Amino acid sequence: MRGREAAAGAGARRPIRSYVLRQGRTTPAQRRALVELYPRYGVPFTGAPLDFEALFGRRAPVVLEIGSGMGETTAAIAAAQPERDFFAVEVHGPGVGSLLNRIATAALANVRVMRHDAREVLETMIPPASLAAIHLFFPDPWPKKRHHKRRLVQPEFAALAARALVPGGYLHAATDCVDYAAWMLEVFSAEALLENTAHGYAPRPAWRPRTRFEARGARLGHEVRDLVFRRREDRGP
Repeated sequence: MRGREAAAGAGARRPIRSYVLRQGRTTPAQRRALVELYPRYGVPFTGAPLDFEALFGRRAPVVLEIGSGMGETTAAIAAAQPERDFFAVEVHGPGVGSLLNRIATAALANVRVMRHDAREVLETMIPPASLAAIHLFFPDPWPKKRHHKRRLVQPEFAALAARALVPGGYLHAATDCVDYAAWMLEVFSAEALLENTAHGYAPRPAWRPRTRFEARGARLGHEVRDLVFRRREDRGP
């Protein structure tokens, strides 16, 4: 979170956040969803590893959606892939409320939501080799050089993501910021557990919905780049 990083305790410092909690307007419908639907579809942050089979009531491949925004992409993909379960992590209340309403309206039994910092969730609540995929679509690019330290994609994040994926599982990122795309390509390529599925950037897959954010970027002349990396298969001695 942007702002003063005051010391907490004896010399300890708050971690650098990759997001800003904007003071956007929460609609009555979103506010109602946070109160009435979050207890049904939401997952509290506990810091303890999740049991996805118990959470969804079945054994199925799990996809982690980091920064689900207003939820249109997550809901569309989940509706198109009912054989998979989707765990969406988002910090902004209006977005969480919007996704909750989409889940309820479409009766999506394969989506759960957590309102928390995705990095902390990866660090403490995602068991090793438990995810079939991780989606990271249009994260905040923090374009100014002095803010690059706030970018979510760092070597530590790449290591956490790789650890969380099953062998053969994939990490799919997309951005309309050219500099951030190059940054992510470098960071993911340097992670030993990940291998690029393409020579550089990957083709945009037909199944990834085009969001309003992406459409707006296209009107402004922004070129979207997709990156798809796979967790290397375990090799025996």
